[in-house]
Amino acid sequence: MPFGFDEFRVKEPTIAFRVLMDRYNIQMREAQKIIDKGRLISNEQSVKAKNAIILGDIKVLRFIPKSRGLKPIFSTKDFMIFDKPSGVLVHPNKVLTPYSLLDEIRTFGNEYSNGVHRIDQETSGLVLASLHRDAEIKLKGMFEKKEIQKRYLAWVRGKTKESFSVDATIKVRDNYDTSKHKVEISSDGKKAFTEFKRVEYSKEHNASLLLVTPHTGRTHQIRIHLFHVKHPILGDPLYGTSFDIATAYLEERLSIEDRIKYTGATRLMLHANELDFTLNGNRFLLKSKVDFTNVKDMLTKADEQKFYC
Repeated sequence: MPFGFDEFRVKEPTIAFRVLMDRYNIQMREAQKIIDKGRLISNEQSVKAKNAIILGDIKVLRFIPKSRGLKPIFSTKDFMIFDKPSGVLVHPNKVLTPYSLLDEIRTFGNEYSNGVHRIDQETSGLVLASLHRDAEIKLKGMFEKKEIQKRYLAWVRGKTKESFSVDATIKVRDNYDTSKHKVEISSDGKKAFTEFKRVEYSKEHNASLLLVTPHTGRTHQIRIHLFHVKHPILGDPLYGTSFDIATAYLEERLSIEDRIKYTGATRLMLHANELDFTLNGNRFLLKSKVDFTNVKDMLTKADEQKFYC
């Protein structure tokens, strides 16, 4: 488990947030976050208020990284780049999450290192991580301002046009009774624009490999835009499958055999392939070391495809 207790004693009555700030060299807002999440224990009682006075035996639940050997593929004094495998979370989504990319980020960086953006658990490819707080603030701001260009590769159903784009607004769904899609194309959604260029077509698999450039950063943007033009990403268990198949996937009872049968692959065939940005006057064009053109053995052959839709 990547979380564990840091145990120590406070010998003089001290305000809770001050104990945390001094011990971990953090700011008040970070100390408050620890308290808000119930991770500060004083004499076996959870501390509820940041200005509580604590004394005696103290426990603080802290993230303790445990590496599985995934090293950064590039680093500077400000950031690292990881080539994340499919199936790995960028950040733990709960205390009991056994492993995430944050384990490697903190192992090869330090306790202040963080991923500055996210890609879906099943999406593979490049993740940018900061090495200190100033870099984290700067890089997150650059993502928000669209100053970091991301490019993906995606294997999709069918033969697409050589190049095309989708300019369709996206809305987060608030009801999942009839569809398990997290987002939908809607006139009252937020602007979303994606460009696509066909890199390769495999007749054997009736699948196209696309270079994808999203110009906005909406939730599931690439997935819903490709579903919208009837070329869903292979392996996608939500966009392009039936309600029952999507439900089975979300409830973790979809078999590998059925996933292959109804989606065309065992995983979402989307790969974060490039990051392009300028930081402190230096241009960085970073590319994944994974050859995503050479993964056809993961795809269902055309004569074996039994897609639902």
